[in-house]
Amino acid sequence: MKNNLLYLVITTFFLFSNEFLLTQPLPPKLPDVGTPVMRLPKLIEESSINLKAPKGFEVELFAENLSSPRWLLILPNDNILVAQSRTESLPGLPPETVKILTKMNLFGPSPNNIIEISNRNGVQKAHPIISDLNQPFGMIYFKEQLYIANTDSILKYNFQNYKINSSPLKILDIPAGPPNNHWTRNIILNKEMNKILVSVGSGTNVNEEGTDNIERAAIWEINLDGSEKKLYATGLRNPVGMAYDPFSQKLWTTVNERDGLGEFLPPDYFTEVVEDEFYGWPYVYFGIYPDPRQLNINPLKVKKALTQSRVPDLSLGAHTVPLGLLFHSGKNIDPRYKKGAFIARRGGVSTSELSGYDVIFVPFEDGYPTGEIEVFLSGFIANIDKAEIFGRPVGITEMNDGSMLVTDDVGGKIWRIHFSEKS
Repeated sequence: MKNNLLYLVITTFFLFSNEFLLTQPLPPKLPDVGTPVMRLPKLIEESSINLKAPKGFEVELFAENLSSPRWLLILPNDNILVAQSRTESLPGLPPETVKILTKMNLFGPSPNNIIEISNRNGVQKAHPIISDLNQPFGMIYFKEQLYIANTDSILKYNFQNYKINSSPLKILDIPAGPPNNHWTRNIILNKEMNKILVSVGSGTNVNEEGTDNIERAAIWEINLDGSEKKLYATGLRNPVGMAYDPFSQKLWTTVNERDGLGEFLPPDYFTEVVEDEFYGWPYVYFGIYPDPRQLNINPLKVKKALTQSRVPDLSLGAHTVPLGLLFHSGKNIDPRYKKGAFIARRGGVSTSELSGYDVIFVPFEDGYPTGEIEVFLSGFIANIDKAEIFGRPVGITEMNDGSMLVTDDVGGKIWRIHFSEKS
């Protein structure tokens, strides 16, 4: 009831208020705070998985028997680099929960490596090219240099002729806790290709203890040598996927929102990243909703945040865990998928019924989401009533021929999706 009244008051304020508010998306109506839920999915290790894509697309297994494949980088020579990493610390969870997560490949010693998959005549061969990393994730190949984002640093390697030709040069330190709940670090080049954008998630849920590093929950901008770091956008609890819309040249990101407010609240989201804007974490969510925990701890900061927080563009559902993000080039694909974004939703554990565990397509019109969400790749859920899954999609990227690859970290697989009008 409180949220419903707040929504009515605030949205009316949006319609008749200052220019700052009028240039933002209208906040969605969200439910009241509820009781937290946890339901751990069970991984089914069977070969009966049948992934489904829209008519005209074919899905095939590209690689298997991998160890927590997370993020992908396609090289100009058609080889694929795969960052393999895993969560290593889960403070506060019961031992039985940790045991279950370990069995599902969600927790345990991280592989901490980069493997290269060669793809010649339909035959894939994989071998490690870099080991002894620290939870690697994002990667950039640029001017024969390979940049790797560890959880605590960014490393640069000489990569002439697609071979590691030097020891790494550390160009940047990144805060990594403890605590370090959101340890993934994605990196991409900016649109001018003269700087690097770095996503750095928060170390805590909502910083109730006041110990989180103030530079986390943000996207950073740095020079190619790691110098002149600045906070590009802040208040983003855990931004992961980052990509530029090729039509508008605007930056977009996928963000995992906070826990503990119930199974329907708040939604994870997909949003344009506007330079120097603040997106609310930890004080508010979706611009107008105060976090009740922060309201008790820091009422003045919450009040200030309500006047400064940008409203995200599109809700993706609570606890769906959107990660991978791709704007397709349009090569060898149905033209309707040229305007919009593909998002891999890994699925969470904070809902009574599994939510996410798919790849969705978000259509765009005039440079922004239409509000529709289309399920593009499904079949990772084996039995929704029993909370059984075959895998969890994480990263998504486009190959040089226009086909797409999707990683499944718990299943240790990579799937290929390609367009064929005959299918």
